[in-house]
Amino acid sequence: MKHYFNHINATIKKYWDLPAISNFGAETLTYGDLATGIEKYHILFKECGIKKDDKIAICGGNSAQWGVAYLAVAAYDAVLVPLLPDFLPKSVVELTCFADCRMLIVDNDILRGLERDDALKGYEGQPDFLGVFNLKTMAPVLSFSDEFTKAAATFEDKFKAKYPNGVTANDVDYSKSDDDMERLALISFTSGTSSSPKGVMLSVRSLSSNIRFAHKAIPVQVGGRVLSILPLAHMFGMTFDFLYPLSVGGQTTVLAKKPTPARLLAALAEVKPFMFLTVPMVIEKVFKAKVIPMLSKPAMKVALAIPVLNKIILKAVCKKLYNTFGGNLIHGVIIGGAALNKDVEKWMKKMKFPYCVGYGMTECGPIISFRHWTDFTPSSCGALVRPLELRIDSTNPAKVLGEIQVKGDNVMVGYYKNEEATRAAFTKDGWLRTGDMGTFDKNENVYIKGRCKNMILSPSGQNVYPEEIEDKVNNIPYVLESLAVGRKNAIISLIVPNWEAMKADGLYVEDYEKLVREEIKKINVELPAYSRVNDIELRQDPFEKTPKQSIKRFMYQ
Repeated sequence: MKHYFNHINATIKKYWDLPAISNFGAETLTYGDLATGIEKYHILFKECGIKKDDKIAICGGNSAQWGVAYLAVAAYDAVLVPLLPDFLPKSVVELTCFADCRMLIVDNDILRGLERDDALKGYEGQPDFLGVFNLKTMAPVLSFSDEFTKAAATFEDKFKAKYPNGVTANDVDYSKSDDDMERLALISFTSGTSSSPKGVMLSVRSLSSNIRFAHKAIPVQVGGRVLSILPLAHMFGMTFDFLYPLSVGGQTTVLAKKPTPARLLAALAEVKPFMFLTVPMVIEKVFKAKVIPMLSKPAMKVALAIPVLNKIILKAVCKKLYNTFGGNLIHGVIIGGAALNKDVEKWMKKMKFPYCVGYGMTECGPIISFRHWTDFTPSSCGALVRPLELRIDSTNPAKVLGEIQVKGDNVMVGYYKNEEATRAAFTKDGWLRTGDMGTFDKNENVYIKGRCKNMILSPSGQNVYPEEIEDKVNNIPYVLESLAVGRKNAIISLIVPNWEAMKADGLYVEDYEKLVREEIKKINVELPAYSRVNDIELRQDPFEKTPKQSIKRFMYQ
């Protein structure tokens, strides 16, 4: 297997003048620009005494500058600690201290939060912590050592002295030994909770295995473009929206701001990505707002019942939707992070829209299963990514639900300074427990039922998977999102309606509650007796989400 950074080293040297990473609506950095930024950081690191395998944290929103900082740390053979920008300022400081980081690199938004909450005081008394550096201005923010102060003040001058005519392709070489696979590459924290943090330790082997998979499964020509809306600090976005395109001479355009519908559509139209990585929520919003209401109209239902008209209508809708995503989806829309609504998937399948659903987790860097949209089996999460191994902890993996467990190159080393959590994550014979319940068919397709920890135990002792209930409730008119929770031997459906749409349509709360209860009765007919909804609760505010837009269930039990 080839060290993943050797691919990036080759593209930097070979495609020096080609665009590499862009901030949408702003600047574009070429591969040569990446090398220039990397060299500046390397002088800074060296001058302030940072060594190979030292840990450096980066916390900021998606940006080209974030990408430069990442590449600089990786090329230096330091250990990257990417922190999600959603983490509270106090947590950012606590996690960098917990991870023994020598330096924190931040953007302006994170810096303002740290200063507002007076969180930077948390670094006082940390003997090995050098200081805080601004990735946008490339200037020091706070120093705790003379070496860092001096290095931050002089690295620009030292860079100019070393490269008076600028950096050229012949000046740089970031090649790595392909035998260096077991070295720790990064520590990814799965949450901002610092009371019992889980820092996933991923080796070079894990990242290299993921990149090797992408080269085989999603081949792309030099100059191919992707649009990144997922957090680059999260493994899904980092690996496939950032590292993979750069490893093949592609170009990543990042949306620095929240992807509102208008901003997202404008970016898709301009970038015309060859693939689009997203989470179910984005796709479901598009379908529920535009596609399903149109196809559900009485006249349209009649037309769709006529075979010839059916094909014509669905083809036209599919083409319009395809063009909405830029009109160049060679590798389709790739959905991950959560289950896709069955009703939405039904329509995507009918109109032959190019999509697929993948499955992974941070602990696998992230990929576990995937199948290209041309071979994808609907309702699955793709096929097992070999040479990864997978087993279902049940008597009949194809029919009887069990925990999905995996083993192979992608799998993490363990959790940083958390031996108890590491032991709990693996079986006695060395398989990683994913915490997901599912089945596995003869074609190696993976089917997920739900999370083990989300399972509700009914009064009769039956296992209830809330995701199945939520999938049906989310199809009720005006429902934005829902949760099924177990309370006092009853299943309650917590529902967040689209209050604005209801108001626009003149629908009162009392009437809507009556409508929902009638719909719940219909849903209950389709569910086993032990998993039927006993009551509903309408909520004013959306549920709190994780960075990958999964609902924080623990807050609503």
